[in-house]
Amino acid sequence: MLKYLIVQLDDLSPSFCHYSNKNTERKLIALETLKAGIIWAMKENLMVQFVYPNYELPKEYLELIDTVDHIDIERDNSDADVSVFDGSESLSTLKTKEFPHVVLRLSKCELFDSVDAIRDAMKFQSSLNIVITDIETFRKIDFEKYKIVLEELSETIIDKMKSNEPVKMNLLTDRLLLTTMNNCNAGDESITFAPDGKFYICPAFYFDKGDNIGNPITGLSIPNSQLYKLEKAPMCRNCDAFQCKRCVWLNQKTTLEVNTPSREQCVISHLERNASRQVLEKAKELGLLHTNMSISMIDYLDPFDKVKR
Repeated sequence: MLKYLIVQLDDLSPSFCHYSNKNTERKLIALETLKAGIIWAMKENLMVQFVYPNYELPKEYLELIDTVDHIDIERDNSDADVSVFDGSESLSTLKTKEFPHVVLRLSKCELFDSVDAIRDAMKFQSSLNIVITDIETFRKIDFEKYKIVLEELSETIIDKMKSNEPVKMNLLTDRLLLTTMNNCNAGDESITFAPDGKFYICPAFYFDKGDNIGNPITGLSIPNSQLYKLEKAPMCRNCDAFQCKRCVWLNQKTTLEVNTPSREQCVISHLERNASRQVLEKAKELGLLHTNMSISMIDYLDPFDKVKR
């Protein structure tokens, strides 16, 4: 069931996920088009998430946006609900000022080379979501490096817990709070409204010039909509890497099936799951967490390997 409408206000609105936005020219959504999208969201009882460009919107746009309950997603803005940062160079800002909720987009090499800087940034940030922008390029040596990165970041999680400081990092703490899958769920729980006045599964499909799935006038039409539901994902519905993004855009890009993740996504998610297990056990051992939750040991990183056995 739909819960969220993501509104890309401009072609320059930043990416907050795995996809890239390489646009260099403004294309602000028409005011009447925006109004139609907002009215549609209100009729469907959806929470609206506005993704802003890196320039000040006209007053009439801001007034229209304020007519609906919403979440603001902006680049490098401490007044926004979610602040998006790109690249390791942005860590210099995150090490000096706290933001309500941070999305930090990094390539795998930037991540591997910036662990100390990320740990420094976590001294200021209580909520940090790291998004790896080139997951599909991971190879065996990268998985080994990622495991080490997670172990090092785990130390900072434990240190903040010892100091009784709030800490949330998607790679390590999300799994500690979940008992069921909490994936991206684009196409099932969320869709995107783009500057061209049309709906898309998510912003990635719009920027990749994928097919639209309707508009506020004719309504929503998602071909094979059941494929975006967890129960129609045979590799995922019984998995317990609950924090996995299960990005449908990456699925289609790497396996040609929106409901089937690539090996890279699965292995990365299970490395995170196992690292979260270690954080949980350490926190319980130190008396930092009092919970009956447990995460079992597993002998695989890709569920497909388990199926083959």
